[in-house]
Amino acid sequence: MKRVITYGTYDLLHYGHIELLRRAKEYGDYLVVALSTDEFDKIKNKKSYYNYSQRKMMLESIRFVDLVIPENDWSQKIDDVKNYEIDTFIMGHDWEGEFDFLKEYCEVVYIKRTEGISTTKIKNELYGD
Repeated sequence: MKRVITYGTYDLLHYGHIELLRRAKEYGDYLVVALSTDEFDKIKNKKSYYNYSQRKMMLESIRFVDLVIPENDWSQKIDDVKNYEIDTFIMGHDWEGEFDFLKEYCEVVYIKRTEGISTTKIKNELYGD
């Protein structure tokens, strides 16, 4: 079984998120999503509309996702790759090169994000921020 992992906040779940998860699942048989906790979001200066439990429930309802785990800090990625026996690490292309240190442990793939949509864009269009 080939295992894949990706990370994110997944607030205001949208088509771009679903596309990322669908495409990530194409790299293996089992997709693990590490979901930023509310506490970690604060460290990253992010504010989510939905709390961790709500975001986790939404992700768990998506057929491409096999397991949702908490992301508590920046440094847990190596341990996650080892503990969950990950073969492929997937992130959006806007993070290109940031996680190359994981190549020692697994394949690292940066995939192109879905054009024209992002949580930031949705918030800006809705609220004018």
